Amino acid sequence: MITLSTFEQFYLTIKGNRWYWLFSIFCRVVLAFAFIIAGMVKILGERFASGLSEIHPMGAYLTALHQTGYYYTFIGIAQVVAAVLLLIPRTVTMGALIYFPIIVNIWLLSFAVRFEGSFVTAPLMVLANLYLLVWNYDRLRYILPISKFSDLGIVQKPEKYNTKFPLLFFTGVVLIVMGTIAFARFGYEAMPRISLADCKKQFENAQNGAAGLEFCECIHTAGQPLDTCLKAFEDSGN
Repeated sequence: MITLSTFEQFYLTIKGNRWYWLFSIFCRVVLAFAFIIAGMVKILGERFASGLSEIHPMGAYLTALHQTGYYYTFIGIAQVVAAVLLLIPRTVTMGALIYFPIIVNIWLLSFAVRFEGSFVTAPLMVLANLYLLVWNYDRLRYILPISKFSDLGIVQKPEKYNTKFPLLFFTGVVLIVMGTIAFARFGYEAMPRISLADCKKQFENAQNGAAGLEFCECIHTAGQPLDTCLKAFEDSGN
């Protein structure tokens, strides 16, 4: 059983390794860049993914969200604030805390409507955000339900980092990325895709090609809800 003391010893090892530190910087920069772009679109009043049809499941959601007025702007401001806080060393923890519920919501939304525009990036961003939260455990632990704190304190940047490459960790990172991409490609039998043509391509030479084409027409031409189109697709295969 892993005790808090064992975890903190492992945590100190990680904090002293240059590769883990560089990965934390990479996560901060990539996450911040993504939210600055997405947030500024909302602040400027433009509909996110404006090229997406309004009858597409994700397009319908984004259109409705765009029409909420200052709530839409507020989301954009929250994203930009979280991004800026991530870029400032002293405020990384606060930025990660603000960022997390927003990106989890985006991840769940992407999976709920099977939106390939963020089907891969959203879960990876959630994991990157979780990494930053763990990286800042020494600060976050004071708000965790821990009855007794150790004398870990705030971990300071070491004078000299350990440069041993954590092969197991980065192998895991690569496998997670590959697994996420594979799931996005093969995880579902039917995906709405971005356009009618792209939707139909996934059913080329497929045994359920006719049902697949009807599914695509249901989404992109009839503008029916995703669940309705999926049910008709599944019933056609029985």
